[in-house]
Amino acid sequence: MRLDKYLKISRMIKRRTIAKEACISGRVLINGKIAKASTEVKENDIIEISFAKSSLKAKVLNIATHVSKEDARNLYEIILDSEENI
Repeated sequence: MRLDKYLKISRMIKRRTIAKEACISGRVLINGKIAKASTEVKENDIIEISFAKSSLKAKVLNIATHVSKEDARNLYEIILDSEENI
């Protein structure tokens, strides 16, 4: 599955267009490498997302094309969730 679609379906990022913009700006890494929106996501990949004031690091547990809001949390496991204090 494409990275931008996975980020939307897993609800790590709310909209697919925002996920694509994050990838274009180089704020999304897969296994330590900058990833394009079209990069294929596989199970056990590590996704790192840098937001404005925080970052998220998660391990992909499952790939699914359609999930409910409640089940979206089961697609990944959070490894690190940090927030900078200003």
